[in-house]
Amino acid sequence: MKWLRGGNDRQTASTTYSGQESATERKARKEQAKTRKRRAQGVAEAARAGEAWEVEERRRTR
Repeated sequence: MKWLRGGNDRQTASTTYSGQESATERKARKEQAKTRKRRAQGVAEAARAGEAWEVEERRRTR
C-alpha cells in the first residue's frame, strides 16, 4: 500500500526501475533488429538473383 501515499516519481523511478530497459529503448531495439533482418533478407535475395543471372549467362555463352 506504499503506492497510495504518493511521493517523488523521479526518485521512485530511479530506485525501483533502475537498470530496466525503458519502453522507448525496447521499441528502438526491436526496430533495429527488424531493420537488420530485412536488410539481410534483401542481401540474400540479391545474391540469389545475381547467381541466377550468372548461371544463365554461362549457359548462353556456351
